[in-house]
Amino acid sequence: MMLFRRLFVALTLALAAMPALAQTEDAFSGLASDNFDEVSAAISALVTSGNPRAAAVINALKDEALSASPEGALLIKQDDTFLDARTGEKVADVNEDDLVPVKVNNAVRRAITAALGSLNLFSPDAAVRRKAANDVFLARDQDAIGALDKALAAEKDPAVRTAIAAARAAIVLGNKEACEAEKIAAVALIRARGDLEASSLLASLKDQPPAVVAAAADAASSLARIQQLWSLAQGVFYGLSLGSVLLLAAAGLAITFGVMGVINMAHGEMVMLGAYVTFMVQEVIRAKAPYLFGASLFIAIPLAFLVSGLVGILIERCLIRFLYGRPLETLLATWGLSLALQQMVRSLFGANNREVGTPDWMSGATMWGGVTITWNRLSIIVFAVLVIAALMAALRYTALGLQMRAVTQNRRMAASMGIPTPWIDALTFGLGSGVAGMAGVALSQIDNVSPNLGQSYIIDSFMVVVFGGVGNLWGTVVSALTLGIVNKFLEPIAGAVLGKIAVLVLLILFIQRKPRGMFPLKGRAVEA
Repeated sequence: MMLFRRLFVALTLALAAMPALAQTEDAFSGLASDNFDEVSAAISALVTSGNPRAAAVINALKDEALSASPEGALLIKQDDTFLDARTGEKVADVNEDDLVPVKVNNAVRRAITAALGSLNLFSPDAAVRRKAANDVFLARDQDAIGALDKALAAEKDPAVRTAIAAARAAIVLGNKEACEAEKIAAVALIRARGDLEASSLLASLKDQPPAVVAAAADAASSLARIQQLWSLAQGVFYGLSLGSVLLLAAAGLAITFGVMGVINMAHGEMVMLGAYVTFMVQEVIRAKAPYLFGASLFIAIPLAFLVSGLVGILIERCLIRFLYGRPLETLLATWGLSLALQQMVRSLFGANNREVGTPDWMSGATMWGGVTITWNRLSIIVFAVLVIAALMAALRYTALGLQMRAVTQNRRMAASMGIPTPWIDALTFGLGSGVAGMAGVALSQIDNVSPNLGQSYIIDSFMVVVFGGVGNLWGTVVSALTLGIVNKFLEPIAGAVLGKIAVLVLLILFIQRKPRGMFPLKGRAVEA
């Protein structure tokens, strides 16, 4: 009796498996068809068959690595070998010239995307499941509805559940047999998704019942208003990132200009030196210790500060100190010096752009709501905050900072109190140049490293310093961020060039009313 039961169970399982085996065989055979509709249907059948080879075969079809032999066998090309698509085993003695590649068109590609999405809906990784749901949302394959129902019943992650529900809703809207109430509920789910793809889908719903069209139009209008707010937030982020770049380039100039009153046209070349220090550091790391590449910027920052700072002190001691009180001669001398430094760099490194790599931790982006946050620009914003915080702490809590502030407010009184003003000038110039060198490290991640790098930022740096108030670090922060945001909002309206011209005109009008900037320094010498 026990033996009979076992035989009965085995026979029952075999009979139950026969339809699935037949379905799988039909799917494999359909993939080799010349008819693209049959290929699309075969892909859907392979997904629903539950065959463990489904993902590998569909991925091979996606990569155009699937071929049919004259005997009707499906083969997957993997490097220099061929695998049997049905079993995954290696196949020997294959003449590649006899194989017929399985061709795809746009309809088949959409079927592939939907199929891979359906297969990945049950991945243990929540990020993979969410991406799979988004792929199904874009493909809107009617055959994926069963997989979506199963995935929705088993899903625990709220974000993934929302993505799966939106994908199912998109398919429901394309189903002519779905009732009006079900489609209106689907519109609400797609509205909750809230991105551009959802807006596009809602805007395209024309051939639907009037109630569904009205609900879709209302949802699309609501999403348009939300996207305008996200677009505004995106512009603010880009403006902050540009403002942080301007702040890094102008912070050192604010110090030297404020303390010494020197119009240093070679300040941009200090930025350039910092960028080239970053290039040299990465070249050494690539040659000697590639495993340190991720930390290359942390190594370059102090080196750039030292190199640019020492060059700044050398410039002050050898040139600037002989020209105090002669602003026109100082401007011409530093302009000539900037040309000389550019030519020196051309002679050493060449005139072409130099490649500065981006570490992995600064690459890529993430989405925060409807705002795209790029890691490199976010890193520059954080770096600018840290640099300004360190500068303010140094000016407030160190002896050098106290002496610099004393010289800024009243140079003669500071000298009479025993402060060595010539050396304070040299150290101030070195500090400002060192900060510019650190700015070069940051700019090397978003701009071309070339001898002309500094020229792109010197005019903007002076605009930031004058607008904020000469020598006032807080004013420099506010003016840099303000000009960055204004620039980014004017660019889409007037274009990049006209936008900068508009900013310059507005700045001129502002200076007519407040010639000492937003936050002028206080002090007897300054006020005199």
